[in-house]
Amino acid sequence: MFWENKLDSWVDQVRHQAMLPLRLELWNGKRFDFSHDPQVTIRVPGASSLPYLLSPSLANLGTAYVEGKLDIEGRVDEIIDVGSTLARQALGPAGKIGGMARHIRHTREVDAEAIRYHYDVSNDFYRLWLDENMVYSCAYFENGHETLEEAQLKKIDHILTKIMLKPDQTLLDIGCGWGALVLRAAQKFGARCVGITLSEKQHALASERVRQAGLADRIDIRLQDYRDVTGSFDRITSVGMFEHVGLRQLPDYFSRMRALLADNGFAMNHGITSTDADSGKTGYGASEFIGKYVFPHGELPHISLVLKTMQESGLETLDVENLRRHYAKTCSSWAANFEARTARIHATVDERHFRIWRVYLAGCAYAFANDWVSIFQVLCTKSGRPANALPWSRRYMYS
Repeated sequence: MFWENKLDSWVDQVRHQAMLPLRLELWNGKRFDFSHDPQVTIRVPGASSLPYLLSPSLANLGTAYVEGKLDIEGRVDEIIDVGSTLARQALGPAGKIGGMARHIRHTREVDAEAIRYHYDVSNDFYRLWLDENMVYSCAYFENGHETLEEAQLKKIDHILTKIMLKPDQTLLDIGCGWGALVLRAAQKFGARCVGITLSEKQHALASERVRQAGLADRIDIRLQDYRDVTGSFDRITSVGMFEHVGLRQLPDYFSRMRALLADNGFAMNHGITSTDADSGKTGYGASEFIGKYVFPHGELPHISLVLKTMQESGLETLDVENLRRHYAKTCSSWAANFEARTARIHATVDERHFRIWRVYLAGCAYAFANDWVSIFQVLCTKSGRPANALPWSRRYMYS
């Protein structure tokens, strides 16, 4: 009776606050509709699942779905919209700020384990919903109507053009994924490349792709931590990697980038950022869910902290570009691919992993679309270079 009374009170409260396209079905046959045309159905298999529903942060709702405490049916974008509305209603305006980021000690072992957890699900799994080149980072929709494949190639070309990559220059790609950027840099721009990753499965496939392309003499794919790289490089790129670095490690990360960069070189950092000025967690429980199930030990700095730390590390910022709308569209494309290939994806992962990634991809699309998180490309060079050695305008980026 206790839980039934709490549930009745919760239902009345939700109905009073908003009309949701939601149907709630209980284990005892009871049903509650929150609109005349419910598009999302939440099924509660037993009273023990009610605490997740009655305290509907995104962490609680996500955990309940992943662990089978709640079953949810409907289009995934509508599921995310309903879940986010419930979380906002429950947590109020204060819930948008997720609290101070917890600082994690990022050792080589901790970082390698986190990377393996996220990226070593299986190459076949990622291949099913990424583009043909398996680019797992924000695409660049120059005109807004490109296909995902076109936009990913445009993103790579946009980066390589921004850093003014020239034939036979050396390029270090920190966090090279499955090798798409270094392959493009060698094939189209004639560069000599080193790509590093901590994922064994990425390393194996990227190395094979390099061999198949006949570029083993121009591209070296290494299973290596960025802290262990030595040498000097004309150009450095880091795409979708510094989210794993940690807030306290940012000074060492950018100092390492500076140490590896040639005196007349250019570097590009492309990464997700917090929209909280204090580099706090993403609100409504989203950070807790992602940290538990998707990106262990990930931390997002605000762009102001990125720029400040770069300057303190001896790097001058030359150009900053916000790509938030591009990542919203990228994640929507990934989520659509995921939904279109559910049967094949189920054949590569268990139900738990399937549910994690289903809500994660659609949730990211929602988060970027609603300014919960952002993403920036930051072009930089070593501080103190002569002013006449730098481009006069951005025109060269779009030639």
